[in-house]
Amino acid sequence: MNKPPCMVWLPADHRLLGDHGHQMPFLLLGDKYARAVKVGAQAQPVMFPLAEVEQIDELLGMVDGVMLTGSPSNVHPSHFQEEVADPSLPLDQDRDLLTLALVKACVHQGVPLLGVCRGFQEINVALGGALYQRVHQVPGMNDHREPKNAPPDEQYAPRHPIRIAPDSVMAEWAGGTEAEVNSLHGQGIARLAEGLTPLAWAPDGLIEAFWVKGARTFAYAMQWHPEWRCWETPFYANIFEAFGRACRQRRSLRLQANDLARSQPG
Repeated sequence: MNKPPCMVWLPADHRLLGDHGHQMPFLLLGDKYARAVKVGAQAQPVMFPLAEVEQIDELLGMVDGVMLTGSPSNVHPSHFQEEVADPSLPLDQDRDLLTLALVKACVHQGVPLLGVCRGFQEINVALGGALYQRVHQVPGMNDHREPKNAPPDEQYAPRHPIRIAPDSVMAEWAGGTEAEVNSLHGQGIARLAEGLTPLAWAPDGLIEAFWVKGARTFAYAMQWHPEWRCWETPFYANIFEAFGRACRQRRSLRLQANDLARSQPG
């Protein structure tokens, strides 16, 4: 009997799409995130459209990991006690409602968790941190946004170096304490949550990666986009390989627990 596939939950974005002034709600997942899970982590990406906070425990029991993706939308600043600085930027409070609770559940239950860009920011906010809404307007900080009119290959090209904590798993994945990464974000970490340990920094000092301190399994996040053709960059490939390995370990434990439950009398 074949084992069921290793499955990774990727929460959806909530967007209004349409032409001629007629917009309809859509639930979206970027191909590049799903493909990185499929190819890089060797796992099956799954979505639970319209998942609610009350269902998180039940749904986590069906999967082996969670990846919080990037998005055009920002985390609503009310979650770190600020007003909206730029009303023209997209927000997604429906996603916030689910993912901020999902982060806490993953950490509590020991579910492998990978956060990218918005997902990186969601983990920080969920655990009590705060964000700069406009990093480029903070004195001493660089502009970390991508060139909006450039083609994707240029937007996702390496933009700046990062300094990586020595003797960390991030340094193992990168093959050293320095690496070049892409940069496509307007928000960034202003205050790191108490339960997080920084692992990488941009030249201006902005935190670029962290680990959930004391996590029982894979619980890492980064501000850049390692999902972009992850198989072409060894550093990025190593991140997804490690995430996939943790997910497969959880699958084995989950299947063992299910087998044990079925063998019990009554």
